[in-house]
Amino acid sequence: MSTRPRILVHGASGRMGQALLRLAAGREDLDIVAAVSGRPPKQRVIDGVPYFGASELGGAPTFDVAIDFSLPGGFDPLLALCIKRGAALVSGTTGLDDAQRAALDAAAATIPVLWASNFSLGVAVLEDLVARAAAVLPGWDCDIVESHHTRKLDAPSGTALTLGEAAAGQGATPHYASIRAGDIVGEHLVQFTSVGERIELVHRATNRDIFASGALHVAARLAGRAPRRYAIADLLGDAAA
Repeated sequence: MSTRPRILVHGASGRMGQALLRLAAGREDLDIVAAVSGRPPKQRVIDGVPYFGASELGGAPTFDVAIDFSLPGGFDPLLALCIKRGAALVSGTTGLDDAQRAALDAAAATIPVLWASNFSLGVAVLEDLVARAAAVLPGWDCDIVESHHTRKLDAPSGTALTLGEAAAGQGATPHYASIRAGDIVGEHLVQFTSVGERIELVHRATNRDIFASGALHVAARLAGRAPRRYAIADLLGDAAA
């Protein structure tokens, strides 16, 4: 695009939404034009960004990409608005039902869409490495160990399952183990083992900002692209930007 992509942050009052707004303020490759939270805000403009409640979504200004980290209940109106305006959608909202996932696939015929369980750019590289290893190591054992803080309830993590799908797609049979301890942000170990040798592929997250930074990275590069379903790996170029 010839101008900086205009970004709408959906789920602005959540932890990820707040991180997106904070980190976006220091970037020169995009502009935040609206922030949407569940309830109508008490303050309409903060640091130059106009705020809207979910019920006011239709009144948001023109945007090129919506970044969505909200709840399943707010997903449908946002997807409908993106389709109506021809804007791209980047979403990390979890808990979508089958109908919502199908709607996301259908939307990819008219707009660029990207949904991911983890927006770490390093995890996207790890997923590719896991698939490549599984493809060339038929018959090897595949084990995935994920570690997170004690407040995380789901196990295995969504990221572990995504890595397992990458391995299974190349013929491996992944097995999972989960650890919940202290304040671990997120660690994923994928281990391929045969008689007498073992390969370990590991990603460790030490700062939660990497997830918001990754979402901003892909949003800046998704704007103006052809309609289809994208993965983070499709948009990894210039990761330091």
